[in-house]
Amino acid sequence: MGKASFARVTPYQLKPGMRDVATKKINGMKGQIMALHGMQRFLNVVNSDNSGYIVAVLDSEEASNRNMAKVREIWGSMADCLQEMPTPMGYDVVLEWEN
Repeated sequence: MGKASFARVTPYQLKPGMRDVATKKINGMKGQIMALHGMQRFLNVVNSDNSGYIVAVLDSEEASNRNMAKVREIWGSMADCLQEMPTPMGYDVVLEWEN
């Protein structure tokens, strides 16, 4: 894969008591998520207050945009775990470091 140039960052809020259920659901969709066009990395973080972020690093904004219908479907399958449907935001990747 080429160097990443775009990240989709999505804040979300889980309903109380739904963290384990949501984690199991997302783990069950790993193949589907990682198969999204241009997907390079996927990170899901969540705090003790059930607020979280998804960071998806992709080849390009175009790749991310091609996935929007499928991403909505994935979030839809999580609806019973969420306070409300999240709104993804897009960013250009200007630095990407790893050890």
